[in-house]
Amino acid sequence: MAEGGGGARRRAPALLEAARARYESLHISDDVFGESGPDSGGNPFYSTSAASRSSSAASSDDEREPPGPPGAAPPPPRAPDAQEPEEDEAGAGWSAALRDRPPPRFEDTGGPTRKMPPSASAVDFFQLFVPDNVLKNMVVQTNMYAKKFQERFGSDGAWVEVTLTEMKAFLGYMISTSISHCESVLSIWSGGFYSNRSLALVMSQARFEKILKYFHVVAFRSSQTTHGLYKVQPFLDSLQNSFDSAFRPSQTQVLHEPLIDEDPVFIATCTERELRKRKKRKFSLWVRQCSSTGFIIQIYVHLKEGGGPDGLDALKNKPQLHSMVARSLCRNAAGKNYIIFTGPSITSLTLFEEFEKQGIYCCGLLSARKSDCTGLPLSMLTNPATPPARGQYQIKMKGNMSLICWYNKGHFRFLTNAYSPVQQGVIIKRKSGEIPCPLAVEAFAAHLSYICRYDDKYSKYFISHKPNKTWQQVFWFAISIAINNAYILYKMSDAYHVKRYSRAQFGERLVRELLGLEDASPTH
Repeated sequence: MAEGGGGARRRAPALLEAARARYESLHISDDVFGESGPDSGGNPFYSTSAASRSSSAASSDDEREPPGPPGAAPPPPRAPDAQEPEEDEAGAGWSAALRDRPPPRFEDTGGPTRKMPPSASAVDFFQLFVPDNVLKNMVVQTNMYAKKFQERFGSDGAWVEVTLTEMKAFLGYMISTSISHCESVLSIWSGGFYSNRSLALVMSQARFEKILKYFHVVAFRSSQTTHGLYKVQPFLDSLQNSFDSAFRPSQTQVLHEPLIDEDPVFIATCTERELRKRKKRKFSLWVRQCSSTGFIIQIYVHLKEGGGPDGLDALKNKPQLHSMVARSLCRNAAGKNYIIFTGPSITSLTLFEEFEKQGIYCCGLLSARKSDCTGLPLSMLTNPATPPARGQYQIKMKGNMSLICWYNKGHFRFLTNAYSPVQQGVIIKRKSGEIPCPLAVEAFAAHLSYICRYDDKYSKYFISHKPNKTWQQVFWFAISIAINNAYILYKMSDAYHVKRYSRAQFGERLVRELLGLEDASPTH
């Protein structure tokens, strides 16, 4: 995919430095593996806000406090005072005697399920997920809502029923905010920096605002509907079916909350009060993501519907609710021998054993503060007064489950039934050189790193328009994910070899095709 071998080699150090700087600023990969502290907060994949960074620091201090045994490879003899805990752990099934185990078999070939022609356009890939029949339903529902609204609140003489062509243009305008990063979609018609004369001529601002006022995916609640996302749930279900039918994931996948970049101009100019208000979303968005391609396989939206046990506040603090999220995201993964990587809020012995019975294998980072540690040996969850050398580790097994305590400027614990405890790996740091570790730790680092790179590249392309209504926020996030998935399929197709668009160029072309400003075939 590089444009030239020499140019790519010259750019590589600069790109590496930029990536490393970003990861350090976000406390992502280096924090997880001990360069800056033992733990990076409740979710090891992302820690982007000042609040999350401070909670990360608090987590690091908390992780340092409890004393516990050092680790080594192979594990060193235990101190005499640890004899009684060892007997208790043996009774619970945990043993320091390790045995090799083969990795879970995976014979499926991941990738796109449909071969797209070399002439396929950006809108062709987008419509793998948002086809015309879905757009036609939006047209019908929007017109129905407009009619009922006017029956109740009075006639709107300026309203004319929306058409399929206008609905595509409407989506095109919204998607354009993910490319130009303008805070308001109405900037297209302004005379300012974000104005775009060629796009503005397709539809008047007044017409766009009318469609925006009445836009709906589901106009009315049915008598059987109780779900808070009923206005967008049919679209999410359709999107999920499209994801499932268009792509087969690789064996390794990650459960996490995707990083969604805010508009840098807005962040730089808004007041602290505006920033606090903006960050208060009424839902949490989780995904299951293919770690070798970045394709998002499944979306799960958890609504904050009050302060009860199922609310978002409880979700942030209770591992059992995170386990509920994990079960929802993996409900279509049973029996396929997938390997799922998880953060400490999801990792638990109970969940991993439940998944193993379903043919789902896991590798997760543990935190004594944030994970459900039920059933785990206490001696492995506490730290020694004198830290061991970097790269030393200790492992205990129970059945196919391995609990790893690994030291790298801090103690890191992993729970896995996907990797053999006797297989060796290595973490490569530019400053520290090679640090030995179990294979599960290396695998976790590698797949975490890919998701970090994915977010570096794609998180900035989320639609900037921020409506007040929760269902509309969810809808535009889902559309953004669909476009990123469309671009991933485009890069894996023959069309990419005809014309190699960047993610920004792909988005620009998609906007122009939706607005009818481009033909449907790539230019040479």
